[in-house]
Amino acid sequence: MTKANPAAVLGDELLERIAARAPGYDAANAFCTEDLDELRTAGYLRLGVPVERGGAGLGLAATTAVQRRLAEAAPATALGLGMHQVWVQAARAVTARGGSFLQAVTDHAADDHLLAFGVSEPGNDAVLFDSLTTAEPDGDGGYRFTGTKVFTSLAPAWDVLSVFGKDRSGPEPRLVHGFVLRSDGDVEHLDDWDTLGMRATQSRTTKLHGVHVPADRIVRTLPVGPNQDPLVFGVFAAFELLVASVYVGIAARATALAVSAVRSRTAPDGTPRSADPDVRRAIADMRGTVDAIELQVTSLARSVDELDDLGPRWFPLLVGTKARAVDAAQHVVDEAMRVVGGGAYRAGGELARLARDVRAGQYHPSSRDSAARTIAASVLGPLAP
Repeated sequence: MTKANPAAVLGDELLERIAARAPGYDAANAFCTEDLDELRTAGYLRLGVPVERGGAGLGLAATTAVQRRLAEAAPATALGLGMHQVWVQAARAVTARGGSFLQAVTDHAADDHLLAFGVSEPGNDAVLFDSLTTAEPDGDGGYRFTGTKVFTSLAPAWDVLSVFGKDRSGPEPRLVHGFVLRSDGDVEHLDDWDTLGMRATQSRTTKLHGVHVPADRIVRTLPVGPNQDPLVFGVFAAFELLVASVYVGIAARATALAVSAVRSRTAPDGTPRSADPDVRRAIADMRGTVDAIELQVTSLARSVDELDDLGPRWFPLLVGTKARAVDAAQHVVDEAMRVVGGGAYRAGGELARLARDVRAGQYHPSSRDSAARTIAASVLGPLAP
């Protein structure tokens, strides 16, 4: 495994097997179990773990490249298993900035344990800055968490689940972050993941029934509201850019499928479709769009790795990059469908699956509207309360 070559992490034969399974997972609405098994064996869960701990030592920029490559084969597998990579890269970002409170994340990844997120909640648009889940102190530094989480990717398979909730027992409410082990119990996943696309993620609704997290697995308590704590920055940066990289991969694959289709078709007069100036313009637009969003994701991820000090620009850049990547990917897939023609409309076709998968991007934080509010506030100032 190297930092420079994603193919050294995900070999062609492995990717071919993953790609071959993707339609079946989608049709059956099934979790990508075999993909996880093969990727775990290949060292995928240890991509960001230091080399001396048995990992590949990849930073965020290199991991976004791996995720793009995986997404070209199987977007749902890349998105779902990418949640593990978000935690690993968040831990790297915290460690690089002098923190040690996420060391357990690196330890779990070094042991090939699968990490997942229990963050999103129905009706909570504040995401990491507030919680509807109750965190009740146990008197010994631990907490019991009760609440409902949604979009819990990897629900059938995670070993370690992050949870956070609000402790209202003190004079000021606090947000409490900790980790649940599968063996803890008191965590229920509903079998309710039946969606338009990204079906293999199995991002099910999760019920926390007073699950106990002891003090040694509580990693952070923070005030309610926006802040730039290292935990928030690490999770936010890794999530936005790794999710964006999946949609860059979808756009790249859609472009490749369109190019292949165009090259194989001719008009009734024998003229190659690839010679049609309108088709050529569309293909050029698609490829240029992919190049632009790939460069944005890579550049910003490299800034995270290199500890660039972007100050208040960090959050507008992160949310803007994710939102633009998703919008651009949807545009590219739609153009690919148009260029390929009626054959792309068949339900069993790969482009049709990409057309469904790509639409999930608008539902991941940060949404287009949320990103616009953040960017506007950065240049115009916040709205008056």
